[in-house]
Amino acid sequence: MEYREIGKTGMKVSNLSFGASSLGGVFHSIKEEEGVKAVHTAVDNGINFIDVSPYYGHLKAEIVLGKALKDIERSRYYLSTKVGRYGHDGVNSWDYSAKKATESVYESMERLNVDYIDLINVHDIEFADLEQVCKETLPALVELRDKGIVKHVGITNLTLRHFKYVIDHVPEGTVESVLSFCHYCLNDDALADYLDYFEEKEIGVINASPFSMGLLTERGAPDWHPAPKPLQELCRKAAGYCKAQGGTIEQLAVKYAVSNPRIATTLFSTTRSEAVLQNIKWADGALDEKLLEEVKGILEPRFRDTWLNS
Repeated sequence: MEYREIGKTGMKVSNLSFGASSLGGVFHSIKEEEGVKAVHTAVDNGINFIDVSPYYGHLKAEIVLGKALKDIERSRYYLSTKVGRYGHDGVNSWDYSAKKATESVYESMERLNVDYIDLINVHDIEFADLEQVCKETLPALVELRDKGIVKHVGITNLTLRHFKYVIDHVPEGTVESVLSFCHYCLNDDALADYLDYFEEKEIGVINASPFSMGLLTERGAPDWHPAPKPLQELCRKAAGYCKAQGGTIEQLAVKYAVSNPRIATTLFSTTRSEAVLQNIKWADGALDEKLLEEVKGILEPRFRDTWLNS
């Protein structure tokens, strides 16, 4: 396992890390004990960064993760969670107010059985009023950072240009990391366009969803996936090609995502311990450059074809 620092935070994290969204049954129903075991397997095999949110499973992911963390020494992992996006009784909600952000941090710590958060993020700012994020949400989190309740502050987002807007409209040092998803994977590397800017600002980069929310898998995209149908079709073609060559598109996707040294870590999510071990093996293996170029060729007609203006 390779370890890289997230910006200038001092957090040296595994280049492959554990996203706990699956613990909330976000993608399918789970057995709690399997989820707990998956977390333990990840940490026992070198993964030291775990990301979650109260939104995932509408609190369930944090609750299950908290059960897993009870049995893991606090010094063995860095913990990231979020504020701003929530849900209750199957209904999604958003609240980026300072009051709610502060309350949310303390509530998350209680569910997670910890007394501080390593990285607190404003969740999915593409749904927020960016002025409120700059003037209210982030200052509230900085206040918690000053008190030592949280160690570092970041933002997460699908629409890449929003990162730059927020960072440019808050005091230097406010935002220490960004978490981007579906923009550094086989079919879309648009995040690469922003790496110079983030480095200039000394902001660390976290990548999520190397499988592009299921697009880059043999199983294929789930029914709810927002990607355009022509892109989904090309991804199915690429998956079939990898299989015909004796590999898997999942293996290629993971290795590609973790191979950029300018990106601190890439998050994947699963509740299965065997999948944790498989992803670690793929991350530690060699990148098949020839297959990568061939797959890029298949995906080229729809390369960077996203479902939101970035």
